[in-house]
Amino acid sequence: MTEFPLLFLALGMVLLAEALLARYEVLVYTAGWRTATGELPHGLPYARGADPNRPPAAYLVYLDGIGKRRFTDTRDGGRLVKALLDKAPEVRVLGQVQPYSPLADPLADRPVWAWLRRRAQILLFLHNVMQIFVAADRRYRPLYNRAVGTQIARQLRLAGYRPGSGIPVVLLSYSGGAQVATGAVKELHARLAAPLLLITLGGFHNGANDLTHARHLHRLTSDADWIERLCLILFPQRWPAARGSGWNRAVRAGKVTTHRLDPATHMGRRSYISPDARLPDGRTYLDHTADTVVRLIREPLSP
Repeated sequence: MTEFPLLFLALGMVLLAEALLARYEVLVYTAGWRTATGELPHGLPYARGADPNRPPAAYLVYLDGIGKRRFTDTRDGGRLVKALLDKAPEVRVLGQVQPYSPLADPLADRPVWAWLRRRAQILLFLHNVMQIFVAADRRYRPLYNRAVGTQIARQLRLAGYRPGSGIPVVLLSYSGGAQVATGAVKELHARLAAPLLLITLGGFHNGANDLTHARHLHRLTSDADWIERLCLILFPQRWPAARGSGWNRAVRAGKVTTHRLDPATHMGRRSYISPDARLPDGRTYLDHTADTVVRLIREPLSP
């Protein structure tokens, strides 16, 4: 029986260490002790898709879930990005943004975390989970939003975006990436003056961020997604009674539209991004999700 108290003690110490580390990174950025780099590894493009020699129909920034720890795509995120590139060749897609690092520093490239990845990979996911809660914390949220918003703006410029061009920027976020996407709106508006469209896929966010400068937010969800439903309970700013929250103000302004992707789940074999599970019409869940995203991107562009 003594093993259980020891296990909980060890888990508590790990959670405390992760919480402190998550706050440390945003404070280091804010204090100017370290600056985020905009450079990508040699051979990794700043964007994929539409011809870089002429303006695309839109730029799409994909903000992945808690598995994101490299500049390259995760397995599931990579499937979704590839499907979008195949279905919407007129769009330029960026997938390298690090939503869980204010310093734009991939977790997997840090020596200590590389060592942990081989021995305790769960800690990498736990680190990113803690970053979501730091980004949602009212004490750190403005700092985190500014840091990651600046990172996204820099990557868009490097990918060819010209501020004031009027070309739409789509922030497609999966799971916890929604906290970062909603938080980046104000900074992106200030730096790029871009028309901003948000698409959340199983979005996990606290609803506190101001969406005034977003043209619209499309919420892709499913009744089988218990993780997204959890955040509707966990964060008071998502409750209808919190009329002054950024989320509820956007809902009242008609800026939020919900789209059902039933019966997909948040993760697993029947997830939104599953290439195997199929709908009655024969499409995979991945195709259904990608088709929906492409339709939502193209609708505002139609004459």
